[in-house]
Formats: sequence, C-alpha cells, structure tokens
Amino acid sequence: MLELQRHAYYSLRKIWFYICHLLQVFAFGSVPLKTYLPDGDIDLTVLTHQSIEEGLAKGISDILQGHEHDPMFDVKSVQYIEAQVKILKCLVNDISVDISFNQMAGLSALCFLELADQIMGKDHLLKRSIILIKTWCFYESRILGAYHGLISTYALEMLVLHIFNIFHSSLNGPLAVLYKFLDYYSSFDWDNHGVCINGVIKISSLPDIVGKC
Repeated sequence: MLELQRHAYYSLRKIWFYICHLLQVFAFGSVPLKTYLPDGDIDLTVLTHQSIEEGLAKGISDILQGHEHDPMFDVKSVQYIEAQVKILKCLVNDISVDISFNQMAGLSALCFLELADQIMGKDHLLKRSIILIKTWCFYESRILGAYHGLISTYALEMLVLHIFNIFHSSLNGPLAVLYKFLDYYSSFDWDNHGVCINGVIKISSLPDIVGKC
C-alpha cells in the first residue's frame, strides 16, 4: 500500500507537469512529512493569484475529468467541491487525492513540524511517534478523521507536541511517547481545558485568544 502511495504521488507530478506546468504546486501534510498511513490520502495545493482561483479550479477539474479514461494517468472519480475553500478530489492509482488552492496554512504547518522534528532530534523521534500514535488513533480507537467529524491529523500532532514539551527529557522512543500520550490525556480535564500550540488553555478564555492559537 505504501508503494502504491509513492507511485500515485509520482503519477500526480506527471499530471501536473502535463496540464499546468507553469503553476506552483506543492505537497503538504503527512506525505512530504513522511508520517502517512497506508490508508491516508495525498494533499496538494496550487499557488496562484486569488483573482483566477475559481476559474483555474474549474479548468483543472475539467482537464482531469477529460483524462479519467486515459491509461497514461490512471485518474478517476474527479469531484470539484465549490465551497469557501475550493477543493478537487480524485483517485490516482486508487489513492485518494485532495487538491486545494493557496493553502498557505497547510504549507506553514508542514514547515513548522519539519523544523520541530529536527529540533527534537533522537533519530526523528517526533515523526516516528506521530506515526505510531496516528496508527493507534486510526486503527485501534477509531478517533482520527476530520472528514467524519473526528479529530484532525493536525490537532493530533499538536497533542503529540504538547507531550514532547512536557516530558521531552524522559522520551527515548515512540512507545514511551505513546504511553505518556495515553496516560496524560486519559485524565485531562477536557470539560474545562484544551490544548493549542502554546500549551494548555482554558476553554472559557477561547474568545480572547482564538486568534493566537
């Protein structure tokens, strides 16, 4: 399955070179971070001027749909979701792909987590811990999946980072991180507190700090 994801990713690069080689297209999320699961999807974002974003999204959707039966690209089930954040969804080599536009927040999150992993060190302990905890949350506890109203991957990554901030000196492997994760959050006061990039926050104060976190 992981090999299929890599093949799909390179197929996507070929597609983009064919239909829009003058645009800036970047991968973000778990694939470039190398924390993806076998059942994960691929996230791409197209950087373009906002004034042509809608027309470009429709144009790319039409081009992808026109190649749904082209064996050269192996793309199918193309969907254009015309919402505030415009997204193209499709399957490439039967791997789910989401294509967004000007998703700077996703690119910033990728750079932030990559830098955090470098600072943590210990043979990419942060990334290895994210993979293990994502696996437990997705396959064992079934609580991961923003599309289904469950916890998002980025929210989970912030929870893992919080564990590192508190217990970094005693964390020597992914299993130790998973243990601290389960032990700490099993007794966390979720009714009155939450966790953001800056640490624990009071839910009652969210209106005052939502812009900061």
